[in-house]
Amino acid sequence: MGYGKGHKMAGNWTKISVEGNTRDLDTIVSVMSMLDNGLMIEDYSDFSLNGMYGELVDDTILNANKDIVRVSLFVPEERNFIEYLDFLNTRLPALGIEAKITTDGICEDDWAESWKKYYKPIHLGRVTIVPAWEEYEESEGEIVIRMDPGMAFGTGTHETTRLVMKIMQDEIKGGEKLLDVGTGSGILSICASKLGAEHCWAYDIDPVAVKVARENAKDGGITNMTVDVSDLLYGVDKTVGKFDFCVANIVADIILRMLPDIKNYLKEGAPLILSGIINIRADEIREAVKQHGFTIVREEQENDWVALLVK
Repeated sequence: MGYGKGHKMAGNWTKISVEGNTRDLDTIVSVMSMLDNGLMIEDYSDFSLNGMYGELVDDTILNANKDIVRVSLFVPEERNFIEYLDFLNTRLPALGIEAKITTDGICEDDWAESWKKYYKPIHLGRVTIVPAWEEYEESEGEIVIRMDPGMAFGTGTHETTRLVMKIMQDEIKGGEKLLDVGTGSGILSICASKLGAEHCWAYDIDPVAVKVARENAKDGGITNMTVDVSDLLYGVDKTVGKFDFCVANIVADIILRMLPDIKNYLKEGAPLILSGIINIRADEIREAVKQHGFTIVREEQENDWVALLVK
């Protein structure tokens, strides 16, 4: 289906568009639906002039590339559109989707500054996420993590990140070797380090995320964190032995790809936190977890997102 001209809505909105190959349409729609169900889809691959209105079709539709689709969503001004961009910039490459992401009315050069007005200290139990540029006086016993996520996913404002951090605060006892799959900005490994993990190995398929995570670890004085590029588990350093703890804040499809192999990287009974699960896919993940020999010992939910602790 196609809607050649963009539609208008009341109020101030940021339009985010993802342009990709027609063969990837279903996947692009699935990922963007995790953010909003009100999508505008421009797909002219099956358009025909044989209908009764063929002569009235706009030239832009007639000349459109039939191999390219564009899917757009609209973010209201009270929402942090940068979190949407972070999510798409992380999830689409992780699924092997080559796509161009654009925004309407916001210059790309202004992203790094314009999003900061949305990012304020976030209190998550004993942990507080503080923007690197903000002055903040920590309380006694408070664990403060200073972050400048740049364009990498993981500011602590998204439900998927918060759910993992909530569980980690209860489950990390100290001295663990921790594996972080899909680290994004590195926030979960940094948090684990501050909670007492002995060493964290953090991996991401995106070299930009790896660079950001390394910088965040360095700026935060974290010396027990190794960050590297890996497509899921393929680049994980096996020479360090099996891990005591694992966190994977990714999407349902990637969790399903990971589950058959993850036990080979974990010690017997090691906690595994799975997040990034939209609630409409939660039953599918629960069933897959059981099929691969894991037991669900805890479940947390916030809005439309679910996180599972399995062993």
